[in-house]
Amino acid sequence: MDRFIYLDNNATTPLDPRVLEAMMPYLTTHFANASSVTHHAGRMAATAVERARETVAALIGAAPREITFTSGATEAINTALKGVFEHYQGKGRHFITCLTEHKAVLDTFAYLEKKGAEVTYLPVDSAGMLDLDALETAIRPDTVLVAVMLANNETGVLHPAADIAAITQRHDTLFFCDATQAVGRIPVDIAGLGADLLCLSGHKFYGPKGVGALYIKRRSKPIQTGALLHGGGQENRLRAGTLNVPGIVGMGKAAAIAAEEIQTESGQLKALRDKLEAALTGLPASFINGSAAPRLPHVTNITFRHVKADQIMTAARDIAMASGSACVSGTRDPSHVLKAMGLSDADAHASLRLSLGRFNTDADVEVCIGQLTAAIGKLRASSPIWQLHQAGLMD
Repeated sequence: MDRFIYLDNNATTPLDPRVLEAMMPYLTTHFANASSVTHHAGRMAATAVERARETVAALIGAAPREITFTSGATEAINTALKGVFEHYQGKGRHFITCLTEHKAVLDTFAYLEKKGAEVTYLPVDSAGMLDLDALETAIRPDTVLVAVMLANNETGVLHPAADIAAITQRHDTLFFCDATQAVGRIPVDIAGLGADLLCLSGHKFYGPKGVGALYIKRRSKPIQTGALLHGGGQENRLRAGTLNVPGIVGMGKAAAIAAEEIQTESGQLKALRDKLEAALTGLPASFINGSAAPRLPHVTNITFRHVKADQIMTAARDIAMASGSACVSGTRDPSHVLKAMGLSDADAHASLRLSLGRFNTDADVEVCIGQLTAAIGKLRASSPIWQLHQAGLMD
């Protein structure tokens, strides 16, 4: 190999050179504070921010005034969930979410439970799908909000957000959708989706790290969230602090590129993903997690039974891949997503996530197939457990 192959695009994507080019003036000559509108330099920065807001809004079919820039999806999630908890206690303190949500959602709810919130955690089936009848049954008169992601970060499984929105609307309950892994990868239209609040992050679609957005639907009765950060009144008093102008400009450019290229790109990535899956599931005792559900086109999560994922990653060290979410990569616990789907600890520890991106090629996939096939074969050849499996003494 003459280069490192990056197949961990669900953790983060490389910065598109076109995005860097758009950011550079605001990192150098156009460095003014966007709040300093008393002079020309500040007004230039403020104009750039508003242009980016329009572009990000257009990517999801929202109005610009419905977009609040944040430091990323995690901040957007905390702002939405904590804000709703604080402002809707007159209606109730009950929330509903799913066991396979991102840790940013689950950990925020764990925090709110200590503050008096009651949270119902709904299970998923073996494909990672939510039972919509169970969701509707779980809604109570004091249910304030339902939080379900659009696309799972570990498996790529897509939830039927529009159907969830219809349920919440029938019960006058807010719907928060974490669309971080979907926006910029597949078309996302807020009108069809029906979410009241939604988060996204620039670095998931080839923009810079450190910038994201919270969508808050404009309704006849405004949604009350409040600010997580205080101290300046920026972003319509929803998010205080000096605006990250270069980051926001970069996210806007990344959104513009995604809007133009998303259809072609998603088809190309699906073809590469399908080729990868066809080859790797040809190995004995391997299977795709979530294959029975609709999925993102660029990601696969594959279990290679009786060999640990961290050993595979060590053996195929020239390929960047993951064994779970990047946000919990430092833990030794099995993936909470795969466990919720019914996998054993052993199978969860034997699972790899491979997520393709804009700059991957057919040659990358060929090398990945070759290296993983060789690594798994070598590891299994020296594994007593694999020998027992081959002898029919272990599943």
